[in-house]
Amino acid sequence: MEILSPEQLEQYFRDGFLVMEGFVDEASCDVLRTRAEELVSEFDPAGLVSIFSTHEQSRVTDDYFLTSADKIRFFFEEDAFNPDGTLIHAKERSINKIGHALHDLDPIFNRFSRDKKIQRLIEDIRIPDPRLIQSMYIFKQPSIGGEVTCHQDSTFLYTEPTDIAGLWFALEDATIENGCLWALPGGHRRGLKSRWRRNGRGGMHFEIFDASPWPENELVPLEVAKGSLVLLHGLIPHRSLANKSPRSRHAYTLHVINGSSHYPEDNWLQLSTSMPSRGF
Repeated sequence: MEILSPEQLEQYFRDGFLVMEGFVDEASCDVLRTRAEELVSEFDPAGLVSIFSTHEQSRVTDDYFLTSADKIRFFFEEDAFNPDGTLIHAKERSINKIGHALHDLDPIFNRFSRDKKIQRLIEDIRIPDPRLIQSMYIFKQPSIGGEVTCHQDSTFLYTEPTDIAGLWFALEDATIENGCLWALPGGHRRGLKSRWRRNGRGGMHFEIFDASPWPENELVPLEVAKGSLVLLHGLIPHRSLANKSPRSRHAYTLHVINGSSHYPEDNWLQLSTSMPSRGF
């Protein structure tokens, strides 16, 4: 059974993204939120601080991040700390995201991620041999939820040929005030601007193909209600602004690639041989 109508499919390939209201029921959203809260509660950050930032991705990235492809790990907000390194807020209010293998290692996230409805959706957008390559639980914390700068997912999860989709599930209402997604309609047809590659010395660097800036004034806000799905083409430019509001903006994301495409060894996300990418 097809999930997307012909009109929705046409819109996705035309715009590079598609908003699907009510894709997930509210109870399923709450199950994921509860499980994420349990994982954070069990996480002991003593002696370990890894901060997620899209402003410093050309720096030497810490091993905790670079070896997280097949693990469940926790990353703090950039503005979560006092000058002396102590947390400003409680741990539960300071985590930026959990990544990057929830879909494989946690039973609740695994069951959600491999739901038949999601599988049929991926079949509709014609990704052959689909493999779940990455998952993230994103908190977008009140007041300190960090900005995610304009980017393309294929910059970070590069395949040859390009064949990747991002699925962004709103677990709470996402508005301009609390940091909803913004996307550039048709921007996926402009080509890939850069790749984030391992440099062979333990760090990362950007390989630039097109240094011209994104026309960010042309991005449109994707305000969506809890339970909505935003489907993103791998080449679509998108961003989210900082959350300065008193309300969080929880979301769960999945990235699916064509397992038949070439996945280079210098991509940042590398699975171990003991846990290769799997389909549905």
